[in-house]
Amino acid sequence: MGGAVQAGTLPQPGDFYLISRERGGKFVGSHKLFLSNTGELKQAAYCKRDYFVRSHTVAWSQLEAERGHTVRVEFNFGRGWRPICDNPERQVTLEDIGIALSPQDVLAAADESTGSQSRLSAIGARFQNENSGSGYSTYHTR
Repeated sequence: MGGAVQAGTLPQPGDFYLISRERGGKFVGSHKLFLSNTGELKQAAYCKRDYFVRSHTVAWSQLEAERGHTVRVEFNFGRGWRPICDNPERQVTLEDIGIALSPQDVLAAADESTGSQSRLSAIGARFQNENSGSGYSTYHTR
């Protein structure tokens, strides 16, 4: 399946992300943390700093931790990723942002705060998680 990648979807220097890694440090997946509210985002504080997040991001971080992956807030400094803080899934839960559903139910529902390209990326990420031993490298592995 082909499609154009929008420049705004690629990590840029100065971006903050929740990044999931396997125990050995191999990249599994990520969700962007926003510094301003651009729509249907919820305010959340990680490591005593305010961000805006999608409900899917919070649900995803909880499930990644349940799967045994290490989830951290990381900063893109242009030449790689710098860990900012650990265990964001303990700092912000779905209940904290006013959602009474399970993480599985939130991720099963359509995310109205993203465009169709992002939804396709999310679907692809689910398949990648199941086949994480494929050996492919990503920007987040730098």
